[in-house]
Amino acid sequence: MELTSPKIIKELLVKYETRPSKGLGQNFLIDKNVLSKIITASNLKTTDVILEVGPGLGTLTQELAKQAGQVIAIEKDKIMIEILAETLSDFKNIQIIQGDVLKIENWDLKIENYKLVANIPYYLTSPLIRKFLESENPPEEIILMLQKEVAQRICSKPPNMSLLAVSVQFYADTKIVSNVSKNCFWPAPKIDSAIIKITPRGQTSRPTGGLTSTNLFFKIVKAGFSQPRKQLAGNLLALSHAEGSKEFKLDKKEVNSWLLENKINPTQRAETLSVEEWISLTKTFNNIKINE
Repeated sequence: MELTSPKIIKELLVKYETRPSKGLGQNFLIDKNVLSKIITASNLKTTDVILEVGPGLGTLTQELAKQAGQVIAIEKDKIMIEILAETLSDFKNIQIIQGDVLKIENWDLKIENYKLVANIPYYLTSPLIRKFLESENPPEEIILMLQKEVAQRICSKPPNMSLLAVSVQFYADTKIVSNVSKNCFWPAPKIDSAIIKITPRGQTSRPTGGLTSTNLFFKIVKAGFSQPRKQLAGNLLALSHAEGSKEFKLDKKEVNSWLLENKINPTQRAETLSVEEWISLTKTFNNIKINE
């Protein structure tokens, strides 16, 4: 069954009395070249276990199953589950799970040394990436097709960083594999997409030397990006510093001194800082001298 054919896609949807759901971001891939690029980026081996999120009609799932050892596909839409039972019936190495990936713990699936592959809508991007990068059992690689603008944000570098970029790059290396035209889907979305490859780093290879608190790191980063158009020093005034049983709000002098200690100009904006600079700020946070 040629699932990149708009004609066959429409016939399937009519057969099962359904239509593409905007809420679930159902835009079906109709370009074989894009399909090939995702497969190439996944660098599949016959021993690989693939976790696919949102298989839809099974277009990508079929190609993954041809080259990987096992494919576990998680689909939220109950009608798509019925369609997948038909389109994937010839494959014995595919397991289909009906559910919300954000509510399914990947270690509950009893898989290790796996790769995550997904064509995801915008609303799912940040929580999905965070879920798997922060997991006790992260994937070896993550290959996503998502909105082009979001992919560019994830892969951005100073002076164009974002909270999303820092959050992902703290855990992983990122790379845009290819841009994808909106015309490669049916129905066509309003904007273009991109294929992105995220390679998680192990605990020992993250740029975190000496960092003792991930929670403090993200607390500082979120404060820094709280008002992205404002100067960094002003945003960081919202932070508090604990000494013993007391908690103190920082003042401008203390924040400026802390930033300068890390060779960061207080007038800079959060988007100009690298992941390493945020780590440096976190490591020196407890050095701040409080003026009571």
